[in-house]
Amino acid sequence: MPKDPIRRPWWAQLGPGLITGAADDDPSGIATYSQAGAQYGYTVGWTILVTFPLMVGIQLASARIGRITGKGLTENFAKLCPRWLVMALVGLLVVANVINLGADLSAMGDAMSLAVGGPPGAYIVAFALLSLLLQVLLPYERYVRLLKWLTLSLLAYVGVGFAAQADWALALRSLVLPAMHWDRESTTMVVAILGTTISPYLFFWQAGQEAEEIRRIDADRPLAVAPEQAKRQFRRLRTDTLVGMGFSNLIAFFMIVATAAALHARGVSDIQTTAQAAQALRPVAGDFAFVLFAAGIVGTGFLALPVLAGSAAYAVATLAGVRRGLDRPPGTAKAFYAILGGAMLLGLTLSLAGFNPIKALYWSAVINAVISVPIMVTVMIAASHPSIVGALRMPPLWRTLGWLATAAMALATLAMIVLQTSSTLGAGR
Repeated sequence: MPKDPIRRPWWAQLGPGLITGAADDDPSGIATYSQAGAQYGYTVGWTILVTFPLMVGIQLASARIGRITGKGLTENFAKLCPRWLVMALVGLLVVANVINLGADLSAMGDAMSLAVGGPPGAYIVAFALLSLLLQVLLPYERYVRLLKWLTLSLLAYVGVGFAAQADWALALRSLVLPAMHWDRESTTMVVAILGTTISPYLFFWQAGQEAEEIRRIDADRPLAVAPEQAKRQFRRLRTDTLVGMGFSNLIAFFMIVATAAALHARGVSDIQTTAQAAQALRPVAGDFAFVLFAAGIVGTGFLALPVLAGSAAYAVATLAGVRRGLDRPPGTAKAFYAILGGAMLLGLTLSLAGFNPIKALYWSAVINAVISVPIMVTVMIAASHPSIVGALRMPPLWRTLGWLATAAMALATLAMIVLQTSSTLGAGR
């Protein structure tokens, strides 16, 4: 029987929360944070202190649902919502994830081509196939261990921040003293940061992974049938989620600082892709920073690909009522792995088709904005609904943070709609 989790080292207790938080800093997230730092310098640093507690609230709610019920979000949503609504939300989630997969693969291919040469398309195919093979062939326990080690690739951006010789006094002051001008462009950037940080696929992934952890560890049971484990497991969930989301936001801060120091401070503000950010860093911050930045894109891509494809596969497989889970051998969950492979293949096709990655990410952000609010509302209701969690309701602090995150996303979505409408109207005059 496995050792009791209480006696495990703190690193061994980290899992779904750490991987989820690190996967949030995927290549598309890197592009957003790089654009923010290049265009507005250190002044957007304060957004990190805002997004951290909001992320903790909504991700902890998702994790608790998975741990209490032993099931993912889709199955729990079906208890609260009509099937047509669940199908619509899952459909939009899949579309957004596939677009994001394509954009991330493009960024990885471009970064590898810049670093070592060669055609980006060849790297894109190789990365997609390697990621898919690892998910299908590697036993779940070893695969989770690999993902945990991949989170260390994000430390490359800490190195980039120091290599760029940042003004740390100004960077830290900007954390607590916002100095932005609230025009249309800066407001759009804040909305983009919030949207890329709080994404629906992260909710589905963390809940699904908590359910898989129950199957992986013999002594664990869903808390709905083993409430005596609740105190221990809730403590682990808090630690895992706080560390994971803290790590995610810390790395995002270093990305903003690095591009603020190396690019914005030298008048370079027009950064549209991660590849452009890497190229712009090279002459001002040196080859070391360039290589770290490019390596970080590839590493975080390998971390994000299974989360994007996996969260889509979990949701679709649940709706279809087929066996699912990365802990199951491929022969016992053929439909689940077929869905996983299909999502990756669609993302690969989009990437190779030459779609503009910025436009792809824009539409992914639009779809995420459309579905995030209803999904977050349902998550928060489920996290305290007696038919889902019984007496194990979320404590007031975490419940408040989760609802604040939901309100923030609703305001961000409204702001995005208003800004887009005013921009369209202005262009039509």
